[in-house]
Amino acid sequence: MASHIILNEIGTSFDLEKTDTEAGRTESGEDFRKINPNGYVPALITDVGDIITENPAVLQYLADQAPDAKLAPPYGTLERTRLQEALNFVSSELHISFSPFFSGTQLDGKARRQAESGVERRVAHIERRFADGRTYLLGNGFTVVDAYAFVVLNWASFVGLSLDTWPKTQAYVARVAARPSAVKAMTTEGLIKQERVA
Repeated sequence: MASHIILNEIGTSFDLEKTDTEAGRTESGEDFRKINPNGYVPALITDVGDIITENPAVLQYLADQAPDAKLAPPYGTLERTRLQEALNFVSSELHISFSPFFSGTQLDGKARRQAESGVERRVAHIERRFADGRTYLLGNGFTVVDAYAFVVLNWASFVGLSLDTWPKTQAYVARVAARPSAVKAMTTEGLIKQERVA
């Protein structure tokens, strides 16, 4: 969904195809492993047919297609390195810490507490980032890392974890969730219902 949010942010046209990663099939019936041999999403197919996988790579590629949107700092700057640092943290630490909840094995007792502890350590790191009053992970401008972090942090509600202990992070998740690009992506993906205006 992070890529979907960013595609909405940059306002480009795109086709979205749902994928059943367990069955290894796309919505149109294609063998997904021919698109991404690793078998997981996202996979972005460019207009010329190149395939890009892995959230940090896809997100940076999309940001670079619309530099005026300022969703990623320019290459070669310290700010771009900070973006890569944050994307890698979300990918290799925060995202991975949720893995036990999606393993297909029921977590209870010690196993659940251990999994919760892993997530809590990573969320505490995110909370510390907001200690200086920043609005988003890299400062006061929304970037691709915010789309990715939002998606992962939002999983807390799906696995029964509360973010109440981290009020700044909780406010951050709500702030990103309110962005039109996120609302549109969540509505399209069936995570929220579109409100009807009478």
